[in-house]
Amino acid sequence: MAIKIGLAGSHRTGKTTLAVAIAQEKNIAFVKTDTSAVFKQYGLHPSAPMDFNMRLWIQNHIIEAAVQIWQSEPKDFITDRTPLDFMAYTLADIQGATEVDFAALTIYLNRCFAVTNQLFNLLVVLQPAIPLVYEPGKAALNPAYMEHLNVIIRGLCHHDELTCPTMIIKKDIIRLEERVAAIFDTGSQQHIF
Repeated sequence: MAIKIGLAGSHRTGKTTLAVAIAQEKNIAFVKTDTSAVFKQYGLHPSAPMDFNMRLWIQNHIIEAAVQIWQSEPKDFITDRTPLDFMAYTLADIQGATEVDFAALTIYLNRCFAVTNQLFNLLVVLQPAIPLVYEPGKAALNPAYMEHLNVIIRGLCHHDELTCPTMIIKKDIIRLEERVAAIFDTGSQQHIF
């Protein structure tokens, strides 16, 4: 069976670093997504406020770009973003008074679940735990917002539409080597490696 691992979680949780480490250890391709580049392509910034229609619009462009990248990888791979991440950022923008085209939102969410189920055979959630480091062009370093996203992603892992297996790295597992080991030492996941 092909290995198709997606790392999910809030921004600044070490997904890219972990993906590179796993790719090297398991000799599989690292497929990098670049949501910041999609924002930039359309003249937006990831941490800039935007209304919900704009959020849904850019998130649709992000999933389109990511699917093209993931589908172009014919062999085993690991990637540093998943459709669950995209859904979480979209859902996090909804507040009690937010005007939402619920039909358009539902279509988007269903598309994200379908892509996940079709293209991945394991999702690994990294929770906010490592020290935060500012980098230009990256999303806001707001620990409360990051935890908000974390809770949404963890909830999406239990959604009825998701059939892809998931695992969550505990918050106290911070060192890179421990994170790699946590994924590969889990007996229930060893069958795909």
